[in-house]
Amino acid sequence: METPLSQPSPFDLTGQRALITGSSRGLGLAIARGLARAGAAIVLNGRDSVSLGAAAADLAASGASVTAVAFDVTSSDSVDEAVGYIEAELGPIDILVNNAGIMRGGALLDYTQDDFEALLSANLVSAFLVSRRVAPAMIARGNGRIINLVSTRADRPLPGNAPYAASKAALVNLTHGMALEWAPLGLNVNAIAPGFFRTEMNAARQADPAFDAFARSRTPMGRWGEPHEISGAAVFLASAAATFVNGHVLYVDGAHHAAV
Repeated sequence: METPLSQPSPFDLTGQRALITGSSRGLGLAIARGLARAGAAIVLNGRDSVSLGAAAADLAASGASVTAVAFDVTSSDSVDEAVGYIEAELGPIDILVNNAGIMRGGALLDYTQDDFEALLSANLVSAFLVSRRVAPAMIARGNGRIINLVSTRADRPLPGNAPYAASKAALVNLTHGMALEWAPLGLNVNAIAPGFFRTEMNAARQADPAFDAFARSRTPMGRWGEPHEISGAAVFLASAAATFVNGHVLYVDGAHHAAV
């Protein structure tokens, strides 16, 4: 059945609440801004309460409804306590964006087990823990959106970042698995794969002339992405415009993935 033109925009998120992990800066904060602009109430997350508070204040100053909740996404106990608080004190979580993660490069022969496990915990286990805690209430309501931030590196690793690529490849498959299990229960689970973005995490790479030239040469648009350019994809996947989009990886990369 076609939607009448008089109906609200399918991209309108008014009345919905979004939890974005790792959102005190970078792509997480940019996604929070985009979702807030579409009308969603925002819950920011991070471990550094100072930077998290500053991000929340900045977002609130722009007119957003925002709450900052500091918790460790790699700790099951911390996740359980925080999500319990959000659901009891703020209300249902309609949209979950698993953005928290780290990039820790290095040659495989130099990579320690501790480094590898820390990377997996931040990039993969965190998404599992938070999704597992948030999903039951979504399933009970028969509706919910989960968006995982993966990477173009998931199936195209570069020398010196194989562990990172492996963590993101696993998250892609976790996304597919979540969709297979939870789509019949009313949830939409998708992923966004960013290319080379101009963020704090990538500051050293941007400052390296050789890597900067490499990133530009491998991106047909010829430049780095700006953080705000990720937000439209998140709004789309969180919205009623994407009701039949499930188990999908949406590349936001200036055609990088198509070129390599």
